[in-house]
Amino acid sequence: MMNLIKKLESGDRINAEEALGLYELDLFDLAKFADAKRRQMHGKKVFFNINRHINPTNICADVCKFCAFSAHRKNPNPYKMSHEEIMQIVDESVKNGAKEVHIVSAHNAQSGWQWYLEIFKKIKSKHPTIHVKAMTAAEIDFLSRHYSLGYDEVIEKMLEYGVDSMPGGGAEIFAEDVRAKICKGKVSSQNWLEIHKKWHEKGKESNATMLFGHIESRADRIDHMLRIRDLQDITGGFNAFIPLVYQRENNYLKDVKFLGSVEILKTMAISRLVLDNMPHIKAYWATSTLNLAMIAQEFGADDLDGTIQKESIQSAAGAASAHGVTLKTFCDLIKTSGFIPVERDSLYNEIKTY
Repeated sequence: MMNLIKKLESGDRINAEEALGLYELDLFDLAKFADAKRRQMHGKKVFFNINRHINPTNICADVCKFCAFSAHRKNPNPYKMSHEEIMQIVDESVKNGAKEVHIVSAHNAQSGWQWYLEIFKKIKSKHPTIHVKAMTAAEIDFLSRHYSLGYDEVIEKMLEYGVDSMPGGGAEIFAEDVRAKICKGKVSSQNWLEIHKKWHEKGKESNATMLFGHIESRADRIDHMLRIRDLQDITGGFNAFIPLVYQRENNYLKDVKFLGSVEILKTMAISRLVLDNMPHIKAYWATSTLNLAMIAQEFGADDLDGTIQKESIQSAAGAASAHGVTLKTFCDLIKTSGFIPVERDSLYNEIKTY
C-alpha cells in the first residue's frame, strides 16, 4: 500500500492492480489525491452548461434489464415524437437559453434511419449555432445492423446531417459476461470503442460513460476505465468521463442493493486518478442527486453536466431529474460549496464565470 501512496504522490501512471487497490484506501485519503489532481487541472472551477435533453422515442428493439425508459411491461406507454414536436421543444429550449440539445433515443426499428438523422439537419437549419450532441454508439450500432450500413456510413451521415459531438451512452460496463446479463444484444464493448475511435478520427469529440452500482465488480469498473484510457492515449478524443450511478426502480435487475455514498465517491475519485489523460470528470447530477454531485467536486470531479430542463431516461428509473434545475440553483450551490461556477459550451470552452 505504501508503494501505491508513493505512486499517487509522484503522479506516476497507475496500473490495473494498483487501480483496484485504490478502493482499499481510506475515503479521505483518496479524496486528498483526487482533489489535488483536479485542482492542478482546473483550480476551483465547476463547469456546467445550459442544455436540454430530448428523448424522441422509447420504443426499443433491445431489452436491457437495467432500463426503465423503454416501453415494456413496467413502462407500458410507448411514444415516438414527430420532427415537428421535436422542433417545438428545440425552439422553446433555445428561447430559454439552451446552447446544447442532447438527443438520445431508444432503438426504434419502426422508424427508418432518416427519422433518426433528418431532425439534426432541421435543427441546424433553423438554429445554426446550437450544439447538437446526439447518437450514442449503441444507436449507431443499431442503425448499422438494422439498415445494413457500415459504421463509417452512419458516421458520415451524422456529420452530413449536423451532429457536432457524441454522447457516451451505451457503454454501460465493458465486461462482456456482465453485458450478457444486463444488455444482451446491444453494442459490444469492442464495437463501442471502435465507433468512438472512428468518430475521433474525424476530428470530432465525444464523452465516455460507465454505469456502475448494479451487478458489476470493482475489477469490472477498473477494466472499463483502463480501456477508455487506452483509447484516449491513441485518439485524445474524449472530453469527459461520466460515471453514471445505476438507478434501480422500474426495471428487471433483481436484488441490487443501493450503492452507498462512500462507494460512489470512491469511484469518482478513482476515475480522476486512473484516467490521467481525461480532461474532465463529470458527476452527472441526474443519477447521483445534485447534492452528492456537488460533494463529488471535492473527490476529483469538475463538472455537473447542465441545467437539462427536462430528462426522461434516468427519471424513469427513479432519479429526481425530470424537470432539470435552474441556472440560479446551480450557481448558488456551487458558490456556497466554495467553488467557482463556470458556464461552458459543449466542448468545454468557457463562456461565463458567475
